[in-house]
Amino acid sequence: MKPALESLLREHPRSLWRGLHSPGYEATARGGDSALLKTGQEELDRLLGGWPRGGITEIYSSTPGIGELRLLLPVLASLSQQQKRWILWVTPPYLPYPPALAAAGLRLERMLCLHPRQRQDRLWALESALRSGTCSAVLAWPPPLDTTAWRRLQLAAQAGDTAAFFFFNEGEQQGAGWAALRLQLHPDRRGVAVTVQKRRGGMPGRGVVSLPEGEQLPLAI
Repeated sequence: MKPALESLLREHPRSLWRGLHSPGYEATARGGDSALLKTGQEELDRLLGGWPRGGITEIYSSTPGIGELRLLLPVLASLSQQQKRWILWVTPPYLPYPPALAAAGLRLERMLCLHPRQRQDRLWALESALRSGTCSAVLAWPPPLDTTAWRRLQLAAQAGDTAAFFFFNEGEQQGAGWAALRLQLHPDRRGVAVTVQKRRGGMPGRGVVSLPEGEQLPLAI
């Protein structure tokens, strides 16, 4: 483990949740190429091409909890099984629910959850984790970011080869061009309506991604 993440673990012992391994749940991992990670969902792959690797994805939801985390479960399961790196959650609004994550194929011993309280601590934790190379993915609910912060975080994700997913409510600020991918989500009777507002090297688009009917276990508590 590199010094930056060791520092996170040392300085935030009470704010950091470590997933515990829960045996008996396995999933088939799908990899990606050097630029994109397969989403693990055909509808989403057709729409996006894949999740950016070494870049930031902005996800804006009209209503929190409409399926934004479920869209990520296949790729998170794949990363947790293929790579010996962390999947870090930074200031999630609710505590991730281990049984649901394990049932979706995530290896819980790869999970970390960090809750720094101060804005500067949150930004430092984000940049350190993205840049360290010890995280395959970082899921974050960041504070308001100025242009300098966006640029630093995008460069950090690139340097660490980290897939970063930043979650916002609809109407909150956008990344002023630094994010590799920007999505807007709305509820739909068939699943989640996904609007691609920005995609590096591609055109905007729209589609509906269905969510498996059997996945009713809450992902957070």
